[in-house]
Amino acid sequence: MTHHKLVIIPTYNELENISDMVQSVMGLNGDFELLVIDDGSPDGTGEVVKSLQNDYPKRLHLLERQGKMGLGTAYITGFKWALERSYDFIFEMDCDFSHDPKDLIRLYDAVKDRNYDLAIGSRYITGVNVVNWPMGRVLMSYFASVYVKFITGLPVKDATAGFKCYHRSVLEGIQLDGIRFIGYAFQIEMKFTTWNLGFRIVEVPIIFTDRTKGTSKMSTKIFKEAVLGVIWMKIKSIFSPYKLNRSGSI
Repeated sequence: MTHHKLVIIPTYNELENISDMVQSVMGLNGDFELLVIDDGSPDGTGEVVKSLQNDYPKRLHLLERQGKMGLGTAYITGFKWALERSYDFIFEMDCDFSHDPKDLIRLYDAVKDRNYDLAIGSRYITGVNVVNWPMGRVLMSYFASVYVKFITGLPVKDATAGFKCYHRSVLEGIQLDGIRFIGYAFQIEMKFTTWNLGFRIVEVPIIFTDRTKGTSKMSTKIFKEAVLGVIWMKIKSIFSPYKLNRSGSI
């Protein structure tokens, strides 16, 4: 099998969602592969993935880490794993079905012909497409992106989006070990870095539906990191311009 498309899903205590999510991704047309990065979920999320691997040999992969180490570090680990195995298109996705697995195909279609290098599943490119979120959280999320654009100039409507498809050239061009943040700020930093390096970004409209099972991992600490992190990113970009990683190291 030629490795082509890899979906990366970090998990922590997603027992109620993981089996349905695996089967949904595996059931898509296009031979998507799935890498679950589980941070030692005490509810047995990793064990469920192991039990499903026999059903999807060579397509379902699992990396287990010891304890919660943060969303950003999970994705960086997954990016390196994907690059080492020569995947061409690498996706980020949540496990809670707030992102519709069927939209993976639409993200792939946006970058497969290389007109764009990064496709973002956007909640705000065609208005506000969010279901079942309290109004306070909708406003916080929407104006977070307005704030990011105001501070950094990043021309993206949904700066904190975590549903994305990268062409491998983007991840090869970023100094992954230099990515600093681990929460929502990680999502902003990756987009800001991608844009500063000159890669082409497109937003694909999606409908975001809040989870119905399990518990949200959002916290005040994560939000504070994003607010302060945006200022740090802008200052860093002024005094230390972004450069493509040409060493080939990952």
